[in-house]
Amino acid sequence: MSSDLHPTLDPTKMGLGRSIAVLTSGGDAQGMNAAVRATVRVGLYTGAKVYFVHEGYQGLVDGGDNIHLATWESVSMMLQLGGTVIGSARSKDFRAREGRRKAAFNLVKLGITNLCVIGGDGSLTGADAFRSEWSGLLGDLVTAGSISEAEAKQSSHLNIVGMVGSIDNDFCGTDMTIGTDSALHRIIEVVDAITTTAQSHQRTFILEVMGRHCGYLALVSALSCGADWVFIPEMPPDDGWEDHLCRRLADQRARGSRLNVIIVAEGAMSRDGQPITSDQIKELVTDRLGFDTRITVLGHVQRGGTPSAFDRILGSRMGVEAVMALLEATPDTPACVVSLSGNQAVRLPLMECVQVTKDVTAAMAEGRFEDAIKLRGTSFENNWKTYKLLAHINPPDVKSNINVAIMNIGAPCAGMNAAVRSAVRMGIIQGHTMLAVHDGFDGLAHGQVEPITWTSVTGWTGKGGSMLGTKRSLPGKMLEEISQNIAKFNIHALVIIGGFEAFVGGLELVQAREKYEEMCIPMVVIPATVSNNVPGSDFSIGADTALNTITATCDRIKQSAAGTKRRVFIVETMGGYCGYLATMAGLAAGADAAYIYEDKFNIKDLELNVEHLVEKMKTTVKRGLILRNENSNANYTTDFIFNLYSEEGKGIFDCRKNVLGHMQQGGTPTPFDRNFGTKMGAKTVLWLTDKLKECYRHGRIFANTPDSACVLGMRKRALTFQPLTELKAPHP
Repeated sequence: MSSDLHPTLDPTKMGLGRSIAVLTSGGDAQGMNAAVRATVRVGLYTGAKVYFVHEGYQGLVDGGDNIHLATWESVSMMLQLGGTVIGSARSKDFRAREGRRKAAFNLVKLGITNLCVIGGDGSLTGADAFRSEWSGLLGDLVTAGSISEAEAKQSSHLNIVGMVGSIDNDFCGTDMTIGTDSALHRIIEVVDAITTTAQSHQRTFILEVMGRHCGYLALVSALSCGADWVFIPEMPPDDGWEDHLCRRLADQRARGSRLNVIIVAEGAMSRDGQPITSDQIKELVTDRLGFDTRITVLGHVQRGGTPSAFDRILGSRMGVEAVMALLEATPDTPACVVSLSGNQAVRLPLMECVQVTKDVTAAMAEGRFEDAIKLRGTSFENNWKTYKLLAHINPPDVKSNINVAIMNIGAPCAGMNAAVRSAVRMGIIQGHTMLAVHDGFDGLAHGQVEPITWTSVTGWTGKGGSMLGTKRSLPGKMLEEISQNIAKFNIHALVIIGGFEAFVGGLELVQAREKYEEMCIPMVVIPATVSNNVPGSDFSIGADTALNTITATCDRIKQSAAGTKRRVFIVETMGGYCGYLATMAGLAAGADAAYIYEDKFNIKDLELNVEHLVEKMKTTVKRGLILRNENSNANYTTDFIFNLYSEEGKGIFDCRKNVLGHMQQGGTPTPFDRNFGTKMGAKTVLWLTDKLKECYRHGRIFANTPDSACVLGMRKRALTFQPLTELKAPHP
């Protein structure tokens, strides 16, 4: 990455003569260790010295053994650990000038002028204050005779870069903070577990999640599990919410639901600023409805456990960008924070982001709740809008006389059902009749089509696989039968959820429009495949779940290898011709190499990797992990690589191989895939509803323009509809 930015600079010499210190401060968050590891390794790669600061700012003040040199090996096996290995503490001493003077003294003595801080907005504000009074602190130290003029001159300027580690996702300027995704994993694990017991007893469960000033965790959890109600500080419920809540819970029970889930952020409040507590809600539900109600307060469970694949990758990418930002900083560069925007790591001015974060709190305090949601950013706003749309239970009395069919195509993946559920419910809200097509294009050709209702998709967000049933067959050979059934069931629009086959199948239907007028209906392809290989989208539903499955397996494999020593594991992942899973799992699990189709490799590369592992066995890290995408090379198969490594490593290390196979398509969907699927399904039906109005002529639907058949894809920052015919199909 750095070599792209500086074609003239040798990235391995960028940091020569520089020293970087890294510390974690404030509340811990899963993924902080990934950020520390990346900072250390990229720092060392550039030729800089890197120091650990233990116990946050307190370690900076106390100095001594708290600040010591880091090595490449000292951050090994950190990736999969939750919390922060170098410790974090809330420091009173650092808040006083005397404490900051001691901290400055400790840094000057070690020649450290670059500080990387991983923490919440309080920790980052403290870092900026430290930087702004740096020259004053040095002046004090020179006057007191603690440091010489020469030392002060050498350390005349302090560079600071921040990374936000906070499970609340309460920092403005970044779409996600380190730790948020892992906290959602913990919450959803609990929700899934509670759902089963609640259904057994027909209970109402109130779940209290963290988020004193930010409702992100509560909101996304509510979207991901289809909760009946959510309380967040940014948008208090309207007056009279008590009646509304009881009405909604009673309605759900009347529709045959056996459980109710209410999610409460710990900072939830009413319009007049009074706290709304879990106990209050329990009392209300019990007294008015007589429902058996239980409260679960998740507390510090949300901070614990192993970081998700997303948080490991986020921490790693931010760590790389942070080191680059420090090495490129000049005395005039304002302190920056590394943020995530869409899927790009960007640098933003630290204090501007802190200011917007404070503005949100001010807006909530002043009752400007719409402003608070806007200031939180587009991602938060979209989540809130989707939640509000899907929270309606009363479908309109006026029917639209439109029939929308939904189908799954290709291999099953986690999150497909979440997309189906939200599409069905959004369609019913729009007044449409929703039709389920079972078993893909085969089902459409054989007439396996039936109406699907609001209650028939209850609980689908958390179910893995494909409830509708799915097949890989393409429609090309069944166009006659398909067109007859589109006419027979009077289908006006089609939602195709699936992988590469869904894309190709959609394209075949569009190309058949010339011959079959029945195909002239609006259609949308929603990318859903573990391979993440659908044209027009950076991301597919199901890829995140598969990535977490691979990462969790690699963690166990590494643990086994660490115990036996001198062992190299070769792991084969899915992905077709797309190297996404192997590359990202390699990043998240800390692999030595990942072989993928897009990055051609030859026997010399394999030789180099073997030599690297032979050298590695001489260090304290006596294990290896190699990932290979299933179709990375027709001749260098997993068996070939296993045999090559076994032969070349004789007497130095032994090899084992694992083919992960179909476990990558299974499992319950991650919070990301549930949320992503829910948003994609809802957005698709709203788009189709508008498109149907455009295509309605002389009492019937007729759509034959390229933009009436689209892929809904994630591009950089936004979800966009792109015509199928304009997206050239890459390799299958």
